[in-house]
Amino acid sequence: MQSLSVNINQGQQIYFASDLHLGAPNASQSLQREKHFVKWLNEIEKDAAALFLVGDVFDYWFEYKHFVPSGYVRLLGKLANMVDAGIQLFVFTGNHDLWMKNYFEKEIGAKVFFNPIELNCGEVKMLVGHGDGLGPGDYGYKWMKKVFTNPICIWLYQQLHPDFSYKIATFFSRRSREKQLKNGADDFNGIENEWLYQYAQKKLKTNFYNYFIFGHRHLPLNEAVTSQSNYINLGDWINHYSYAKFNGQTLKIAYFKP
Repeated sequence: MQSLSVNINQGQQIYFASDLHLGAPNASQSLQREKHFVKWLNEIEKDAAALFLVGDVFDYWFEYKHFVPSGYVRLLGKLANMVDAGIQLFVFTGNHDLWMKNYFEKEIGAKVFFNPIELNCGEVKMLVGHGDGLGPGDYGYKWMKKVFTNPICIWLYQQLHPDFSYKIATFFSRRSREKQLKNGADDFNGIENEWLYQYAQKKLKTNFYNYFIFGHRHLPLNEAVTSQSNYINLGDWINHYSYAKFNGQTLKIAYFKP
């Protein structure tokens, strides 16, 4: 597993957010959330040492060799300004935007991660990742992810015209989300039934982490796994406008009020 160290000065914070799903369910609602998120970025840049975007920033993102999806200029411009000001930016792929390549690194100066990482901040050790495909069960998605990330499948998909491939992807994304909501996928049924919590419990048997930080579940959660280790879920920017902040010692869930 890849390891990363980030140091922060007194008075600074490290911020974590995930699951904006920009582009969904339509252009107008997406734009409203994007504007809210940029307002939040304006607020946190005064004390941010680093910003972690932990997956599914976009409801669909596929990079061709010379083209990326249109839109999101407010967000992308703001992120570039933050990096230019010296704030470290780390972007994780999620299950909706897993086809990133090097656009964020070349154009914005971010570091992109495709798998969970170990994050070290002084004496505090964290495991950070989007969370898709981790833990028990969900074998159908785990199989699909292997297909989606297969180089041959990606090359075949690239041969489609971007307008056509976009329609295909957004259609299945919308269908998948509707099915999840119908089946109560975002419902909280007790922490012991949370599969990312179960993943954290299993991981602690071989490696210690003070915090397990994930997105994907769209539920803001801060639950103790042991007396010294917590499972954090970042929630989303669709219903909760939630995020996490770390001051060098403790990590807390917070909420932005548009």
